[in-house]
Amino acid sequence: MEGPIDSLEAISEKIRADLQAIDTARESVLPLCRQIIRYSGKAIRALHRQEYEKAEDILDLASKLVIDARKNLAEHNELQHSRFLLDAQKEFAEGSITLALITQQQLPSPKELGVENAAYLNGLGEAVGELRRYILDSLRRDNISRGEELLQVMDDIYDVLVTIDFPDAITASLRHTTDMVRAVLERTRSDLTLAILQKNLESKMEKYNRKGNKS
Repeated sequence: MEGPIDSLEAISEKIRADLQAIDTARESVLPLCRQIIRYSGKAIRALHRQEYEKAEDILDLASKLVIDARKNLAEHNELQHSRFLLDAQKEFAEGSITLALITQQQLPSPKELGVENAAYLNGLGEAVGELRRYILDSLRRDNISRGEELLQVMDDIYDVLVTIDFPDAITASLRHTTDMVRAVLERTRSDLTLAILQKNLESKMEKYNRKGNKS
């Protein structure tokens, strides 16, 4: 007669096989995630060089890898919310959102990008940092109006993120990202205000000098 322990070997073999399948799926996705992050970084660098078509092409490559990663994990729900996957999705979302905002296109949704909501929201927050960099570049090109437009976009993003009040376990530490957005927003507002004041002062000085030359 078999005792309770007699089935342990069969149970452990099944568990071992299941864990092996999960580990194999994980190992297959890790290189994809690293490549997604690299592509996303390259796309953002192209954006800041105003190479918008190049950035879009690179993000298209990243998008295919995002789809492949999800397919590889389709049978392993326990990995769908893994940090390595969410980080890759976040970087891809950041690049895609930044491209849309800078080129004034329709903002893509999480479903359209194929990313989790938490990855999308954190990518949205990270995009604010890229908008700050773009605004500073615009100020150096003496394009204050573009800076004002993007500052309003940053404000709108913060207004949305601050209302997403759920535990960090659900939002992948979105509160930390939101705090970063607030700090970046305030620094950018200060920089833009100083640039506007400087521009106004230069304009007044120019008018004063013209009057002086006429007299």
